[in-house]
Order: sequence, then structure tokens, then C-alpha cells
Amino acid sequence: MAEITPSQTVGPYFAYGLTPRGKYAWKDTFGGDLVTPDASGERIRIEGQVLDGDGVPINDCMIEIWQADAQGRYASPADPRRPNAAFQGFGRAGTDAEGRYAFDTIKPGAVPGPDGRMQAPHVLLAVFARGMLRQSYTRIYFADEAANADDAILALVPPERRGTLVAARTASQASPVYTFDIRMQGDAETVFFEV
Repeated sequence: MAEITPSQTVGPYFAYGLTPRGKYAWKDTFGGDLVTPDASGERIRIEGQVLDGDGVPINDCMIEIWQADAQGRYASPADPRRPNAAFQGFGRAGTDAEGRYAFDTIKPGAVPGPDGRMQAPHVLLAVFARGMLRQSYTRIYFADEAANADDAILALVPPERRGTLVAARTASQASPVYTFDIRMQGDAETVFFEV
């Protein structure tokens, strides 16, 4: 008679192989700098903090992003409009002692939605952390995008919760910085999607 295999959580053991940040003797497979020399588009930085339900920083999360290029094309076999550049649109970053993460990337363009209508520029985000049996998925929209008003996915979110999906732009930097804090629980919990 076979026994049931016990369940496991997704962290914090993942840091060794997935977000080494130069701590080990091999080249990092993925990191927080997605910009390639041949990528066109506006270079931006996305940074923020991951917080638990009490507002305490979570210092051992892995944040994973996936996005289209500036022309709204994904580096995926499923996208027939694949980009010509080396830009892959995928990155990983671990949180530091204060729960902070950062990505240097290209601001994505609008992409077609499942119904064929264009979606506002956004970044797909997955959060992996200790105590979670599955990662949580969300999106990062950009506060300075007029297309947010017509985005079908954003429209599914109650108006009072939409702000948890929008990154604020700081204009004082050489490259624009968008701040996106992730709250895993609590009153201002980030909206997460079932996938």
C-alpha cells in the first residue's frame, strides 16, 4: 500500500538555485536586469517591498516577472510576432533584509487580450515565499498609462482595489522608477489572480 507524499512549501530553500545574486560559483541563470543592449524602448526600473499582513517586510521571497517588449511582443513560441532583440522579458529577484526587490527592464507595450482587444501595458508577476504551497500571481500596471481605463482585466477588479495593481512613477530619476509594493495580506492586500 502506497503512502501519501507530504506536501511542501515553495520556500525559502529556493534561494540557493534560483536567486543566487553572485553568491555561488556559477553564473546566475536569471536576474533582475532584463535590459539587453539591442532592446528598444524606454528603460525603466521597477522596485518595491514585499510585506506580510502586519506590514512586516518579508526577507526571503522570490519575485518573478514576465512581460512583453516595448512593441507588445512576447519572447515566446506562442507569440507569432516574436521580438528580433535578445530581450526575453523574464527575470527573477530575491528580496533583501528589508523585503525590497528591483528590476531594470523596458516599459512593455500594449498586448492583445484573449478577446482580441488590446490590454494596457503591464508586467506579470509571481510571488514565491515560505509557507506558501503555491505562488501568487498579480499584475503591475503603470500609473501614467491612459489605456488602464479600458483594460478588460483591470476592469474585473473592484474600483476600490485597483490601486493595489498600479505602480507609481517617480520622475526625478535619469531612468523612470516605478514603485510597486506587494502586500500579501491585510487591509491593503494586493489583488492576486487565480491562474
